[in-house]
Amino acid sequence: MSSDSGKIMMLTTNHAPGYKVTKVLGMVYGITVRSRGIGGNFMAGLRSIKGGEINEYTQMASQARQQALDRLAEHAASMGANAVLSIMFDSTEVGATMDEIIAFGTGVVITPATETAQPVRLS
Repeated sequence: MSSDSGKIMMLTTNHAPGYKVTKVLGMVYGITVRSRGIGGNFMAGLRSIKGGEINEYTQMASQARQQALDRLAEHAASMGANAVLSIMFDSTEVGATMDEIIAFGTGVVITPATETAQPVRLS
């Protein structure tokens, strides 16, 4: 991950347990477009004949998702967010050999929640 992503709490949930949202900054996103390339397509084609996982595509997908997350964190940081809630991914095929991967969520400012209620003592 990039250095910016280490400063941003990134969650797939709608809230951050133990924190309260003090400001909603809006949608943030990170996009990358990756080409599968001729060599990768050739090797994947050979692997698809016998079946099983196609490692070249698995690696490409993993790297693309990480890059999209890194860019999402950079976008959030540039807006002043310290957290991103409700992170999701989407992907679209662009042409015959390219994929667009987008990570998106809601950029927010969070602070630690403080207890307002006193503990209940049982007699």
